[in-house]
Amino acid sequence: MDVVIRLARADEILRIHEIEGEAGKMFSGLGLIDEALDGSFPLEELERLVEIRQVWVACIENMPVGMAIMSVRDGSAYLEEMDVLPKHGRRGIGGRLLETVCSWARENGHSAVALSTFRDVPWNGPFYRKHGFKDLNPEELLPWMLAIREKEADHGLAVEKRVFMRRDMRGQA
Repeated sequence: MDVVIRLARADEILRIHEIEGEAGKMFSGLGLIDEALDGSFPLEELERLVEIRQVWVACIENMPVGMAIMSVRDGSAYLEEMDVLPKHGRRGIGGRLLETVCSWARENGHSAVALSTFRDVPWNGPFYRKHGFKDLNPEELLPWMLAIREKEADHGLAVEKRVFMRRDMRGQA
């Protein structure tokens, strides 16, 4: 099946939330998330990011099956979230979404893309490392990253099992 990566439309916001919810079920039972505290990506922020063209969807027959949400924090490109429906996983869709957002970051003058993810979950830390992301040491974390870490803790994520990662965009075509 052909997969098309394109900018998300406002009428797809609920579908993006469905993708997030379905992908999130893969974490159930891993002891990484307090599900009583965990919440979805804020709708109003998602609407804003769709409007300013920082959300992409991966579509099969024009139906979104994956998504990537980018923001700019203190001048830095940040991958807020990237999900692919589990039934469409392991087909390269996540890698294509990731390359799309990295290209966007480079084209918009960002020297790197940062993200926060679970260090050892196969479809998290190891996936991003395979795509050129490097773990950041605690002393490398910027103030905005520390603020994100605090929010992650408030949302019930096991922050001791998470890592910030960065991929340098300089010199990449």
